[in-house]
Amino acid sequence: MSRAVAVATCALNQWALDFEGNLERIFRSIDIAKRKGARYRLGPELEICGYGCSDHYYESDTLLHSFQVLEKLLQSPATQDIICDVGMPVLHRNVRYNCRVIFLNKKILLIRPKISLANAGNYRELRWFTPWSKARHVEEYFLPRIIQEVTGQETVPFGDAVLATKDTCLGTEICEELWAPNSPHIEMGLDGVEIFTNSSGSHHVLRKAHARVDLVNSATAKNGGIYILANQKGCDGDRLYYDGCAMISMNGETVAQGTQFSLNDVEVLVATLDLEDVRSYRAEISSRNLAASKVSPYPRVKVDFALSCPDDVAVPTCMPIQWRHHSPEEEISLGPACWLWDYLRRSKQAGFLLPLSGGIDSSATACIVYSMCHQVCLAVKNGNADVLADARRIVNDETYIPKDPREFCKRIFTTCYMASENSSRDTCNRAKLLAEQIGSYHINLNIDAAVKAVVGIFSVVTGRTPQFSVCGGSNRESLALQNVQARIRMVLAYLFAQLTLWARGMPGGLLVLGSANVDESLRGYLTKYDCSSADINPIGGISKTDLRNFIQYCLENFQLTALSSIMSAPPTAELEPLVDGQVAQTDEADMGMTYAELSIYGKLRKIAKAGPYSMFCKLINMWKEICTPREVASKVKHFFRMYSVNRHKMTTLTPSYHAENYSPDDNRFDLRPFLYNTSWSWQFRCIDKQVN
Repeated sequence: MSRAVAVATCALNQWALDFEGNLERIFRSIDIAKRKGARYRLGPELEICGYGCSDHYYESDTLLHSFQVLEKLLQSPATQDIICDVGMPVLHRNVRYNCRVIFLNKKILLIRPKISLANAGNYRELRWFTPWSKARHVEEYFLPRIIQEVTGQETVPFGDAVLATKDTCLGTEICEELWAPNSPHIEMGLDGVEIFTNSSGSHHVLRKAHARVDLVNSATAKNGGIYILANQKGCDGDRLYYDGCAMISMNGETVAQGTQFSLNDVEVLVATLDLEDVRSYRAEISSRNLAASKVSPYPRVKVDFALSCPDDVAVPTCMPIQWRHHSPEEEISLGPACWLWDYLRRSKQAGFLLPLSGGIDSSATACIVYSMCHQVCLAVKNGNADVLADARRIVNDETYIPKDPREFCKRIFTTCYMASENSSRDTCNRAKLLAEQIGSYHINLNIDAAVKAVVGIFSVVTGRTPQFSVCGGSNRESLALQNVQARIRMVLAYLFAQLTLWARGMPGGLLVLGSANVDESLRGYLTKYDCSSADINPIGGISKTDLRNFIQYCLENFQLTALSSIMSAPPTAELEPLVDGQVAQTDEADMGMTYAELSIYGKLRKIAKAGPYSMFCKLINMWKEICTPREVASKVKHFFRMYSVNRHKMTTLTPSYHAENYSPDDNRFDLRPFLYNTSWSWQFRCIDKQVN
């Protein structure tokens, strides 16, 4: 009896609309799977065109080029004698579907459209695709002529069906269907499907990986079976980082685990598993067997092929393993670093420039770039030819080999401390010391001349000279003077990003990095078009609390002793005059709330869907030991006033790495007005009534 099946899944770093690169990575994954003995290969969701095509899905070009790639796959000898399961958009009867195309030996076996579409948070699949709503129903799909000429088929099955091979039965899920309350694997398993496959386009969020792993393992814990999950990895042209974690599970236990973060464009997992283990596991679950006797059958596509070999008694099978999860600090160190590397190499720039203030946020950003340099050197040491080729192109040296993270950092990372008369010697020294320890090319400059020139123009025109509040000026004057400093820093950052390498006799330009955290963006505690305005921001989706923990992690793991004094210093913008040579301005005093409070407000506003009244109701219980109801009401009102007054700043927020589910990113994640009635009169009256 044939019983040991060899299956492969993969994580591919696909790029939206990069059909040539995507095809090459698909071919590599199939080649690796075959060399490791697999008879079935599963790839990520929409891997042919790349998941993040967005409104390009409307274009007929995207459909055409996807079929052209499929033609290449069908024609190639590399895809012979292995069932290949690839993802692409398909137009059926003038309706676009997100599909799996499953083929073997130049014949398409089944096109399976997605049933449950992801349409929350960052996902907008219902904008481009229609869910397949005909359960257990199959129609004829008329193939395009270019595919007919390869396969000799005029039509193929299209719909909700399963594959019946000589030795087992396979059923397909696509990403969101695993997360749905009525996942297809439930009834497929009851109908005798033994192997479930899931092709995902699932992005990284801090502390999320365990939820995905738990879902996969629980899918087969109650019902038995083998579950194979593939996922995209990397930055495919957007704010998201797809975090791999390809895995294979059997009977509720993980048997193969892929990496969550790496610079490998192609990662393939192969597992050999005993079908008899599935059958014996199911045999003793009487409730499952009773339900199975009443289930409606799925249409079966018969496949004259086996996933096992005839004589496989001596073939070793995979045993359960313990899944190893990263800590949140490790996730921050690795995820944004990999995202930055993808952005840098794909944008074809020569490196990064960061305004380094000596505070926690910009220092955390610098540490992420340093972590990226570590990952590059490690990948090259492990023989990653793709990373080596990218590194050589970025530094414009065909013989270069990155070995030391500090030396590589010196080549691709420029930091810049932009002092003013309001800057302290302490922050200048902290920035300089950190730059020395990570190896960046560091610039010290002073912006006072530019600030005086800009303010001088205003004085000439109006005859008035604004003053800081500590010098007798109004709040309006003081805020305007702070904003001038902040905006001049943005202008200088872009000037130095464009011309620093030119001045050093080197080719290329630099990407400007921003460093506003998610809590400051939520509160609007930033100047519009200041140094938070940049090309990309690796920490824009990370809370201040997590960044402090990450700084401690870097202090311990990278031995960056400069971070110790940065950790102990109070966060400050240093935009107001010093008092006796010391910083008098602090972030939390300016904001009227702590960073810890901001994180709570953010989670309640976005994740708990709480408006002012609901937030007040929740917080009077959460904070009953530390605040009176009247104090809670005052805090909630202040937050919503500041949030709504500053919401317009989110419309120009620098594209940031998405890491938190309470991100205020206005672009596509947190869709809200940016012109509010900031008095919230009705809502606040409801709060006052409860307080009284």
